[in-house]
Parts: sequence; structure tokens; C-alpha cells
Amino acid sequence: MFLEAEVWTIARTDKGNAVLIRPLEGTLAVPIFIGSLEAQNILLGMGDMEIPRPLTHDLMLSILQLLGSEVVQVEIHTIKDGTFFANIVLMRDGGRTAVDARPSDALALAVRTHCPVFIDEAIVEEVGIPVSSVKSGETHEPLAPETPGKSEKQDLEEALAKSVAEENYEEAARLRDRLKKLES
Repeated sequence: MFLEAEVWTIARTDKGNAVLIRPLEGTLAVPIFIGSLEAQNILLGMGDMEIPRPLTHDLMLSILQLLGSEVVQVEIHTIKDGTFFANIVLMRDGGRTAVDARPSDALALAVRTHCPVFIDEAIVEEVGIPVSSVKSGETHEPLAPETPGKSEKQDLEEALAKSVAEENYEEAARLRDRLKKLES
């Protein structure tokens, strides 16, 4: 049975980056370990950031749209020997088609399209960890000293624009998150 879930967060661990998938209203999250580029692509999709040129997942969505297809959901359906398997479910001409995908690619598309994510309940039971065990608290290096007459928000916005222009998307995502925190 599938449970509707969300891309809860991306965490850095001593084993690498993990995207945590949490069933809605659940108390467990499933860590799926991914590479830093995959983490960066998911973070960029979560932030709805404008980038100067399309990345692979943005290009893929443009091609799907040109072909008359739409991503309608993502399903994380199997774990075998520590490897997760997912499907991207597409709708075209009223018919649904499931396409095999790595979970990181499927999730990068899901966060861009805001489509539902589903995970097999058996996976959650097998490898889920308590949400309460995930430590919060990000470590950030300080920005350069504030320029007189500028606000912290302006400094962050400038640093964000520079990171995007330099295509340093991991740093851009981090700065975007700090801006959001500052604004709230």
C-alpha cells in the first residue's frame, strides 16, 4: 500500500547527503542517500529559484511538455539490497505511463512540478527512522562583514544573485533558505 509523502528535508550526514521522505502526518522519515549534485538539484527545485540556464531536470520537464506529457506523481516502490527504486508517473492523451527512475531524479521532478509523492508503506516500516531523531540546526559559515548602510537581507540577496550567476547552486540554495528564515 502506498502512503502519500513529502520531500521533508535534505540532510548532510557522516555517510553523505540524504533526502528524507516523510509520509504525511507520519512520525517516521525514510532517508535515501544521494550524491551532492542530486541533493543540489532537489534543493533548487524546492526553492523555485530562477536560474540563468535550464538544468537537466528543467530541460526534461520542457521536453515532456513539448511531447504533451505531464508528471502526475512519483512512487518510491521498492528497496532491494539498500537500493531504492522509483517510478515517475506520466499522463499523456488521457493514459498513464510509469517510467522507471532513480529516486533522486524522480524527486527532483516532483519538487519542480509540485506533484504528489508516494512511498510504499513496507519501505517506511523497514527503513524509516523517527522524525524526532533527526537533528535540526544547520551550520553556516558567516557571510562577509556587512557593508555600512546595507541590511543583512540586502547582503544575502546580493550573495544569492552572485551564487546563481556563478552557477553555485548549492550555495544559492543555502542562501535562499537563510533569506526565507530572515523574512519570517
